[in-house]
Amino acid sequence: MTEVPSVAHGDGIRPLAAGDDVISRYSRWVRETPDAVAVEDGEHRFTYREIDGIADAVAERLRDRVTSGDIVAVCLDRSAALVAIAVALARLGAVYLPLGPAPGEDRLAGLLTDVRIRAVIGAPDTLPGSGSALGLPVPAVGANAVPHVLAELVPPNPGAASAPPGTLYAVLTSGSTGKPKAVAVGAASLANLVRWYHDLSDLGPGDRMALIMAAPFDPHLGDLWGGLAYGATLAVAPDSARYSTDALVDWFRTARVDVSVLATPMAEPLLGRAWPGGLRLRDLLIGGDRLRTWPGPDVTTRVHNVYGPAEATINVTSALLGEADRTSPPIGGPIPGVTLCVVDEDDRIVPRGTAGELLIGGVCLALGYVDEEMTARRFVQAPEGSGLERVYRTGDKVRMGDDGLLDFLGRLDDQVKISGVRIEPAEVEAALERHPEVRRAVVAVRRSRDGATGLVAFVEPAPGSAPDPDGLLQGTRSAVPAQAVPQEVHLVERFPLNENGKVDRAALLASVPSPGAERAEELRGETEELLAALWRDVLGTADVHARSNLYALGGNSMHAVALAGAIKRTFELELSMKSVMELRVLRDMAAAIDAERVALAASEVSRTATVTDW
Repeated sequence: MTEVPSVAHGDGIRPLAAGDDVISRYSRWVRETPDAVAVEDGEHRFTYREIDGIADAVAERLRDRVTSGDIVAVCLDRSAALVAIAVALARLGAVYLPLGPAPGEDRLAGLLTDVRIRAVIGAPDTLPGSGSALGLPVPAVGANAVPHVLAELVPPNPGAASAPPGTLYAVLTSGSTGKPKAVAVGAASLANLVRWYHDLSDLGPGDRMALIMAAPFDPHLGDLWGGLAYGATLAVAPDSARYSTDALVDWFRTARVDVSVLATPMAEPLLGRAWPGGLRLRDLLIGGDRLRTWPGPDVTTRVHNVYGPAEATINVTSALLGEADRTSPPIGGPIPGVTLCVVDEDDRIVPRGTAGELLIGGVCLALGYVDEEMTARRFVQAPEGSGLERVYRTGDKVRMGDDGLLDFLGRLDDQVKISGVRIEPAEVEAALERHPEVRRAVVAVRRSRDGATGLVAFVEPAPGSAPDPDGLLQGTRSAVPAQAVPQEVHLVERFPLNENGKVDRAALLASVPSPGAERAEELRGETEELLAALWRDVLGTADVHARSNLYALGGNSMHAVALAGAIKRTFELELSMKSVMELRVLRDMAAAIDAERVALAASEVSRTATVTDW
């Protein structure tokens, strides 16, 4: 019997024609349906005419200061302001680089050193302060809006790298060196992606597309331009909908969302419960992590499991999920404009059914990194028999079935060596998930102070179950090598997520005691005493001290939402849920509250820039 090679081509490849780019498609709706709602943020609505007027005003303010090919870092969250600025930068031919509302001072400084950024846009306290600033006339209303938005023109570092010609947007992705990599994507690649969104869901005028993915995470660009390019309304989700399943369901109902993209850890709790009634949700796209949960028979929404790295423009595969017909949901086959091939260690295409590294090619490919040397390492000559010239090496281990669908098996670089044996955490996770009382498992690598390496497992129980951690450990002993048996198993109510919607393994490890952990310390001062009382009330525990860790006491993202609200009522100041989740330790949280109180009491330092109020 002839072996079939692990190569699959997406059907319906259509070259980008004049007027197919996202800004041209968006401009069509400005002309044809100017009074249709383009952005809805709670009670605030902005028509296509209004968004376009704001974008024109921003572009005019930046004109002659920001030109075609210039990289502009945008430090804002999902909002009408973010949408208008994205449109303005596309009009100018500038490169949109989303960093989110809190990029971090050190991270931004490092980025300015490595990447030739012309301007940074954001709230005054997020800007680097090294150049001149001007106010931008954007809305200051909405869940994530800031009172004033400035554009700071920064002096370029002569040694910094520029974006490749033709870049529409750039997005940061994590790097193995610990430094983020800036991926540059062109207009044709994004146009191909949003056209597929439209074909998949029939997204168009009158529909409502969720703008829910975190701004630094590239799927938000698919949401933003997927809606605007086809005349739909972008519905801005409140933060609570990103961290609470109940809040998400309520928002889906009230916002009357038709199409949404969700990160896998956000979607799995939704799929794991009785499907809620009263939803308009027509299509739900899930991606960003390995999906373990199949939709139940009561699910009335079309559920698509999607996959794609930033280097291949957000999504390259899709699987419409029905009844479970294999161990875990596949990540699917190629979308139009995409070719997939699976290769061995010598870059030879393997037969279907054989595991290997996934390579991606086609119109979906990014232009490269904002670093020519790194581009040359990861965007390489295609293997013989692929029908391609250039491919991206994903580093992902997959297997292509006889049906052409891919199963995701883990990361090749996730392997860790323990006592001389190479271990794949994904294999240990799969062993734990075979237990009927386990909904999902995450295995993290913990390194002790003396350099020893071990695995720690975190398990989310199946509904109504309370598995015994010792029993789970015992069960893995017959399924994996002795070196791969976790040192500990901890039960969690929900997995903490990072800003990109992926499981935060560092937060999980921080939530459990480690060798040499500090002993309990007494509370000091009024702030720590008041905060400890809030912790006891929200977490339902009396065992709270100055060094208590929110996650170690069983806290999760929903507790963080409640705690942020309690802090606002008690101290009359805002400490974001993200800050609550990142600070974790009671004493650190109290110090942040005290610092915020001092800042509020101090007089605001006037800036030299003129700020235009909306």
